[in-house]
Amino acid sequence: MPDTTTTPTPGERRRLVSGPGLLLVWLYGVMVVGALSRSVYQISTEFDRAPLAYALSAAAALVYAFITYSLVRGGETARRAARICCAAELAGVLAVGTWTLVRPEAFPDATVWSDFGMGYLFIPVILPVTGMLWLRARR
Repeated sequence: MPDTTTTPTPGERRRLVSGPGLLLVWLYGVMVVGALSRSVYQISTEFDRAPLAYALSAAAALVYAFITYSLVRGGETARRAARICCAAELAGVLAVGTWTLVRPEAFPDATVWSDFGMGYLFIPVILPVTGMLWLRARR
């Protein structure tokens, strides 16, 4: 296993999941399971009730899964991809959170990102900020 304290040689991946990064991966993994199980259940049983909300929850699950994979994979390319995806995730949380407050009738049921992630203890709005800060520090 490569030493993560030194500068990696070309072709060698630097681990992103050491120290606090391990907690970040764990939290993203929990969000994958939560968002994916929620969206699969809702899409398969009551999609006609709130298709936009359920599709957005599925999209959130995909974003969480990609970030989790990128963090575990490691390397500079994965780090950059994860940072971009965290920024997109934050934009999505802010947009959907604002949308659910301004036009609640558009969301007959909540999404993962509704009300800025209130149903998930605001983790959806805190996690991408934390992720971007961690990935920036690991540069």
